[in-house]
Amino acid sequence: MYPSHMKYSRVYLDSIGYELAPVVVSSSELESRLRPVFDALHVPEGQLAALTGIQERRWWEPGYPLSRGAALAARKALRASGVRPQDIDVLIYAGVCRENFEPATACRVAASVGVSEQAAVFDVSNACLGVLNGILSIANQIELGQVRAGLVVSCETAREINDIMIQRMLVDRRMDLFKTALATLTGGSGAVAVLVTDGSFAGATRSRLIGGVTQTAPEYHGLCRWGIDPGHDGVCAQSMSTDSISVLKYGVELGVKTWRAFLAEMGWTPSSVDKVICHQVGSSHQEAILSALELPRVKDFCSYEYLGNIGTVSLPLTAALAAEREFLQRGDRVGFLGIGSGLNCLMLGLEW
Repeated sequence: MYPSHMKYSRVYLDSIGYELAPVVVSSSELESRLRPVFDALHVPEGQLAALTGIQERRWWEPGYPLSRGAALAARKALRASGVRPQDIDVLIYAGVCRENFEPATACRVAASVGVSEQAAVFDVSNACLGVLNGILSIANQIELGQVRAGLVVSCETAREINDIMIQRMLVDRRMDLFKTALATLTGGSGAVAVLVTDGSFAGATRSRLIGGVTQTAPEYHGLCRWGIDPGHDGVCAQSMSTDSISVLKYGVELGVKTWRAFLAEMGWTPSSVDKVICHQVGSSHQEAILSALELPRVKDFCSYEYLGNIGTVSLPLTAALAAEREFLQRGDRVGFLGIGSGLNCLMLGLEW
């Protein structure tokens, strides 16, 4: 799809739309549901928030359609720009969560938004990096002169996998399961849409995409897994397992390697990067990655404390919040620092 090093001369992020899920779920609420497990394992009260830094996260109401959240975010992104639905040449749905194996969830979003019949409409999947990958896919087409505007949308839901894993933990009260299920409990829900254009549309206050770098360490593909497993009774069900310690260790190693390549590609130094937006995992990850990259915390904007880890939605939604709260200023050199299970790392450089 693209080389490991990328530079762009006419690609812009015109707007980011987002939708926050309405149901606020505190870490103490999850602990109360898991009280028999905490008691059996002698885990003190308050450890979920203490270990992750996450006080609360948001979930959709039961049965909420993913395409609805993505379409709402898409309409917000379009309203904030000078781009009409019929101007969209590409619509990519990039979430980990999908409505069906087929058709592409992007099709239902495209129908709801009302994009052109000539638009390319498809899904992209790459763990928590999906939206960033979608941005690059559209950026390459713009750079080649094939399209003028594209939307990358995503909607993630954490309610279902949390309910499944909590029930499993209540039945199987082992510390091993608790450790591998801890990351599941950080999951939040939300939707986002990123509008990428060639800058030719009137009315937008846009940011320029300068370039990016991607690096991978696929030998660690087994550290985090979310999928469907056949049960002992032959009934398939969702399951999630994360080796959080190893993901942190090897993820930071990959992040440092990617950061060095990113700075070289962009021609930047650590001090010349004004702000960064990282994928939102939790407090341990934030502290480890900022320390390893030698970035002061004042350059980072985080949302995990109250939104949790929303997968592909986390980084772009956090960027939108940072812009709304004027943390991101016009002219800032901004790094989008993404990492996803696999392991894959992708960093984008923008002039805000």
